[in-house]
Amino acid sequence: MEKKKVVVAFSGGLDTSFTVMYLAKEKGYEVYAACANTGGFSPEQLKQNEENAYKLGAKEYVTIDVTREYYDKSLRYMIYGNVLRNGTYPISVSSERIFQALAIARYANEIGADAIAHGSTGAGNDQIRFDMTFLVCSPGVEIITLTRDMTLTREFEVNYLNEHGFKADFAKLKYSYNVGLWGTSICGGEILDSTQGLPESAYLKQVEKEGEEELRLTFRNGELKAVNGKEYDDPIKAILAVEEIGAAYGIGRDMHVGDTIIGIKGRVGFEAAAPMLIIAAHKFLEKYTLSKWQQYWKDQVANWYGMFLHESQYLEPVMRDIEAMLESSQRNVTGTAILKLMPKHFETVGVDSPNDLVKNKLGEYGEVQKGWSAEDAKGFIKVTSTPLRAYYANHPEEKI
Repeated sequence: MEKKKVVVAFSGGLDTSFTVMYLAKEKGYEVYAACANTGGFSPEQLKQNEENAYKLGAKEYVTIDVTREYYDKSLRYMIYGNVLRNGTYPISVSSERIFQALAIARYANEIGADAIAHGSTGAGNDQIRFDMTFLVCSPGVEIITLTRDMTLTREFEVNYLNEHGFKADFAKLKYSYNVGLWGTSICGGEILDSTQGLPESAYLKQVEKEGEEELRLTFRNGELKAVNGKEYDDPIKAILAVEEIGAAYGIGRDMHVGDTIIGIKGRVGFEAAAPMLIIAAHKFLEKYTLSKWQQYWKDQVANWYGMFLHESQYLEPVMRDIEAMLESSQRNVTGTAILKLMPKHFETVGVDSPNDLVKNKLGEYGEVQKGWSAEDAKGFIKVTSTPLRAYYANHPEEKI
């Protein structure tokens, strides 16, 4: 009898390691371990994942690199929209998971898999992001989640792996990290106590620089193209260059509190130098190059874009409409934003752009008007005040 094929979304962590071995040994599946990389794995980690997958009993292992797809189809729109969840968090993990799930679903379809397995628990957002994507993109394929369905404990999984000859360091650490191209999230430790923040030792990247440093980020049509004058054809390399510069100052650290998809509130620490600097520089440049109403309406749809992305609604058709609007809004967002970096914070300095709307022939704010007369100004003010004058003329008792 031919064995059923299962694709395991394999990260190399405890839950997915257990899943590979258990499905191969106890359930008789032909296991295909697939690691979808959105920029968070080093070459060494990927090599270790491959070795471990075969030790755990996988028939095949594959790394699917979707870093560029992740940028092209999500990250650049988050930059266009200056997307920060609750004004704080650059939506690192939630955006990554969607593209990891899409890659796994495509692979499962290619090999004709009977099932897809992932290591999510029943208490978080990732179970929704994976399951929804698989239900839409791989209809009819069974979804297996041993950690969730069997209510497994860490101790049980570790003991099972040890008993079957797989020795790995799954020691429970104080903090758990999710490292990605668009930031690192931190869970555990002091985060579980709402009254506490994270100590310096909790961060993977320590403050290495003192003093001040100027950072110049150049955008063309809203996309980052140069860092301190150095041009980049690959946007991924540009993001990594900003990360290296900003992380040395400990920039981009914060605590995010938000509502999960399943209804409970969650708290997570993060360090994300590149996202915070790029978004701040981009938004600063937009203040000079976009009209008032372009900024206003772009902010509204960008907030929804981030919300839908977080809530596992990336495949909702309206997301393509929002992306079209965001891309259109960037046609004049070209120039260099100048930032000043210091330990653990930064300041916006100025902008050099051919589309700088502050530079115009009609007038200089607070200085002199050139495009209208004093009488024009007084007439404009009088007409603008008409609704208020009419209202209070009819309701004198409400005058302040």
